[in-house]
Order: sequence, then C-alpha cells, then structure tokens
Amino acid sequence: MESPPDGSSDAPVAVTAAPSTADAQASERSLRAVLQDYLTMAKPEISSVVTLSAFAGFLIGSPAGLDVSVLFWSMLGTALCAGGVGMLNHVLERRYDAQMKRTAQRPLPADRANPDMARRVGILLICLAVGLLGPLVNVLTAVLAALTAVLYLFVYTPLKRTTKWNTLVGTVPGALPALGGYTAATGHLGAGGWVAFGILATWQMPHFLSLAWMYRRDYARGDYAMLPVVEPDGDSTAAQMIGFAALLVPVSILPILTKAAGWIYSTGVLPLGLWFLWTTVVFHGERTGQQARRVLKASVLYIPVLVALLLVDWIL
Repeated sequence: MESPPDGSSDAPVAVTAAPSTADAQASERSLRAVLQDYLTMAKPEISSVVTLSAFAGFLIGSPAGLDVSVLFWSMLGTALCAGGVGMLNHVLERRYDAQMKRTAQRPLPADRANPDMARRVGILLICLAVGLLGPLVNVLTAVLAALTAVLYLFVYTPLKRTTKWNTLVGTVPGALPALGGYTAATGHLGAGGWVAFGILATWQMPHFLSLAWMYRRDYARGDYAMLPVVEPDGDSTAAQMIGFAALLVPVSILPILTKAAGWIYSTGVLPLGLWFLWTTVVFHGERTGQQARRVLKASVLYIPVLVALLLVDWIL
C-alpha cells in the first residue's frame, strides 16, 4: 500500500489525552499551594469546632479523670472524620459553589483541584478516622463517626436545596461528635452524652441561621432552600434564632445537674448564654447583615468559652 501523499504513515498513532485544567494547573503550582487547597477543602474552621465539641463531650464523660491516650485518639479521629466530610461536601456542592460569590473561588469551582482526587482523599480520611476510633477508642464511637458522615453528606447536604428545614435536620450530624466525645470517654450512651448533644444541637440553629441571613442572596443564586431565602422577611429566621438561643441557656446548665461540672462552669455559662441570647434579640429588632454578623461572632466564641469553662472547672 502506498503512503499518503503527505508522506505520513498509515500506522496507528497513539493519542495522549490532554490533561484536565485542574491537573495541568496543579503540576505548575507549588506543593504548599496544593496542600493549602486541600486544607481549605477540609474546612478547618468547622473541623476545629467539631473537635472542640467532642472534647466537651469527653470532659463531661470524665468527671473523675482523663485517659490521655483515649483522648488523643478520639480527638484525632474526630478531626480526620470532620475533615473528610468537609472535603466530600466540597465535591458534592462544587457546581453550586461556582454560582455563589462567597464560594466561587474555592479550589474545586475555581478548577485548582481535581474533584476525583478530592473525593478519594475525603473517603480516605473518613475511613482512617473510623479505622482508628474502632480499635483504639471503642466501636460505639467509631459507629457514631460513620453515622455523622452519612447523615451530613447524604441527608443534610441534599436537603439544603429542597427544604427550609435543612438547618434543623443538620443539627443531628452536627451534634453527634459531642455525643461521640462522651462515648469515647465512657464506652456507652448516657445522660451526660445527650446533654452534650443537646448543647451543640441548640447552639447550631442561631449560628447557621445568622450565616444564612448574611449570605441569603448568595444562597439564592446557588439555588439553596435556606430559611432566609424561602422567607425573606426574616420573621421566622429571627424567631428561631431567639427560640434556640433561649433554649440553650437551660440546656447548658444541665452538666451541673448531672454532676459533670461545678461552680466555675455554672458562674460562667449563664452569662455566656444570656449574652448570646441578647445578640439574637437585637437581630430581631434590626435585621441587618451587621447584626447577623454579631450573632455569628457570639456563636463562634460560645463553644471555645464553654469548653474552657468545662476544662477549668474540671482541673480545679
């Protein structure tokens, strides 16, 4: 057979697929920049609060003394699970994140990271967390960690685009790490664990509703059914923020009744809760982004201060 007129051969030529934009960019970026993107996808700001809540549960479950080894593996497992869940959440919501100003520059919608690789890393982190918690802490805590991941990713995350009640549903996976901290310390479910769960569940509502109010226009662009988007007048948003912040005050006192905390905790947690409640009351009267941000800041401070009170009370 004659060669083609241009002199090229008839032999099949291997065609190499062009790398994706994310892969091409990643190869040109420094390792530090790539790791920073993966750290961002692990949502360290949320993972740290989750880990702190687990520490609170551990303290409530350890009135007589701390097992340092169990505490270490519990916190490590909790942090790894939270990071993995955060990363998979980035993967699941990357198309919606691209539509919102607040999230458009995240690693996946900005095409700085590969979603398949992020998915693998997220699954690996969760599996590693459960694999550590089971043998090194206890099976119950490992089951709670796995349940947290399943509920957050496959129940709460899709509900964010279908119902205004998604935030309320999200309090369950959001509060399970606190219960997990208690089971890590005790090996069983108990009143103290449910108290820790209750504190985190009630705290979450004003925290996330204030955030949803601040970014309600962005959430609308991303097609999220957040309460401030569905009911833009803010009446229900403000009422629920006040209601749950008010409920948090008596719930936060329950560790005293279960003898998991003493007088130092009691003298600090009451004014802390009342201050948090006051910010929601002010928001009800002036529904601005500034007032919502004050509620958010109060909520961000609430958990670390509560944990500090528990710790000081436990030490003294």
